[in-house]
Amino acid sequence: MEIIEKIIFSLIAFTLFIIIFAKMIKKNDTTYVYVLGIQFLGIVVRFLELIFSWSLPPFLVVIIYVLSIVIPFAVIYIEKKLKYDLPELVYIAMAQISIKSGKNDVAKDYLFNLMNKYPQSYLAHKTLAELYEKEGKNSNAIDEYIRVTEINNKDYRIKYNIATLLNKEGRNEESVSILQDLVKIKPEDYKITELLGNVLCSEERYKEAISVYMSALRYNPANYDLYYNLGMAYTMVNDFQRAKEFYDKAAEVNSLLYNAKLSLGQIALICGDLDEAEHYFNESLKGEEVEGGSYYYLSQVAMLKGEKEKATNYMNLAVSIEPKMYDKAQKEPVFQPIKQEIHEPTEEEKENNKPIKLNPKERKAVNHLAKTCTLVSGLNHDDIKAMKNMKEKEKEEIRKERQRGN
Repeated sequence: MEIIEKIIFSLIAFTLFIIIFAKMIKKNDTTYVYVLGIQFLGIVVRFLELIFSWSLPPFLVVIIYVLSIVIPFAVIYIEKKLKYDLPELVYIAMAQISIKSGKNDVAKDYLFNLMNKYPQSYLAHKTLAELYEKEGKNSNAIDEYIRVTEINNKDYRIKYNIATLLNKEGRNEESVSILQDLVKIKPEDYKITELLGNVLCSEERYKEAISVYMSALRYNPANYDLYYNLGMAYTMVNDFQRAKEFYDKAAEVNSLLYNAKLSLGQIALICGDLDEAEHYFNESLKGEEVEGGSYYYLSQVAMLKGEKEKATNYMNLAVSIEPKMYDKAQKEPVFQPIKQEIHEPTEEEKENNKPIKLNPKERKAVNHLAKTCTLVSGLNHDDIKAMKNMKEKEKEEIRKERQRGN
């Protein structure tokens, strides 16, 4: 029985050896020599075992099977199923090892050599594109990614990478065109939707961005970023009521994030509702991150309410978190009565300051609201009170109108 097993092994191993040898001849690539070498070693040991009636230990028999049958069979299977040749995989592996070792030039040599042998190598062009992107060579990366799409036009992730790089290069029209096509194919993919919305916002095409975000909500109804992005987009078209609705929903999805609550406070301040603004600014302080802006606006609310001592305390807290708030406060007329009470930050405090980093879109929306809030800060306490009374009167009229309708 043992002899039969050894004979069957020899037949299978020899057949695989012939197949691998034929591949090497057909493709004229010596990479297969390594597989043939370890295969041959296993076959020889097994043959000697059969001739001299040796009894090898089990672990050595397993190694022989791996060398002579498992490895060559795996090579044949991978090439047939994945459509990648062994030399291609070897070169890619060597390139990846070089990249991880910080030897990018060596990695490129492997990839260029591979592309000389296999001009249509999907993996070679994709790996080179990723390497260029890592190096910040966006134009080169775009060219390589485009080559990848020519080889496999169904890889939408590569097209997304192209759109991302085009956006970084300021080629937004091209980026939007690609992303609009991708949204039709993958409407449920949030990353595609978010990038398209971001690019449209950067082009100040806010209404188009709103349409994109609203469509994405059908597939991502509990996504904080979508609600927050909609809030920012509506902010930029001065539709503060709609902006408030989406900031509210964003805050419901994730109550620990700072930005939505801050924006809600700003909108309440713009509308002259000081109590609501104060509530939201205090709520924003419960988030995972705290920015000086919350205390800055709380100080502004306190000043509008005539609470100078509270305003001073809030402003000093704001400056301790973000020293730049000191210069900002000095320029605002609303803080004129307490300017002398605000502590000027030291140079050391300015250097050690690490405020929350907002992305350009977030910063733009927050600044837009801030500029509008500045108009409110020019009002006095009586003006604010009059606005509040007017707002309450409007609500009362709406309530009565609904009652009449019923």
